[in-house]
Amino acid sequence: MLGYWNNPEATAAILDKDGWLNTGDTAIIGASGHITITGRLKEIIVMSNGEKMPPADMENAILRDTLFEQVLLYGEGHSYLVLLAVVNSEQWQILAQRAGVRFDNPESLCDPRVEQLVLQRIAEQLKDFPGYAKVRRVWLSLEPWSIASGLQTATLKLKRARVFAHFEKELAQLYEGH
Repeated sequence: MLGYWNNPEATAAILDKDGWLNTGDTAIIGASGHITITGRLKEIIVMSNGEKMPPADMENAILRDTLFEQVLLYGEGHSYLVLLAVVNSEQWQILAQRAGVRFDNPESLCDPRVEQLVLQRIAEQLKDFPGYAKVRRVWLSLEPWSIASGLQTATLKLKRARVFAHFEKELAQLYEGH
C-alpha cells in the first residue's frame, strides 16, 4: 500500500516512517524473513505493575489441556491474571469426582477445591512462560460462548470485549479483596 488517495493525514496515520502498514497486529519476523502474526495490539494486557503480555499464546497453551474448551485471560490494570473458562462436560465430571464435589451442582464450579485443581492444571500448561504470567484465580462455566449469545463472531473467534462485559460481575468477584 502506498497510501490513501489524496489523504496524507490518513496515510500518515496508517504507514510508519519506514513504510510499514499499521494493521494493529503484532508479529515476528523469522530468520527466513517470513512474517508470523502473533496477536492484536488491542488485546495486549497491561497489568498494574506495567508488565505487558499478549494473551493469545498463553490461552493456546491452556487449551492444550482437554478440560478447557474456551478460555480468555484477563488482567488489565490488575496485579495478577484471572481466567474465564468453558470446560468440557466429560472432563468436568472427572475433575469434580477428584475434587470431591457433585458435577451436577452448578455451584461446584466455584468450589475452592475445584479452583485449586484447575489452577494446578493451568500452571502446568504455563510453566514455560515468565513468572509474572501466572493465573491466580479462575471462573468456570459449562455453557459455551456462542454466536447466538453474541460472544463469538461468525468465524468462531471470541469477542473479548463482549465476553468481559458479559462476565463483569464474575471478573469483579475474582478480584475481590485484592
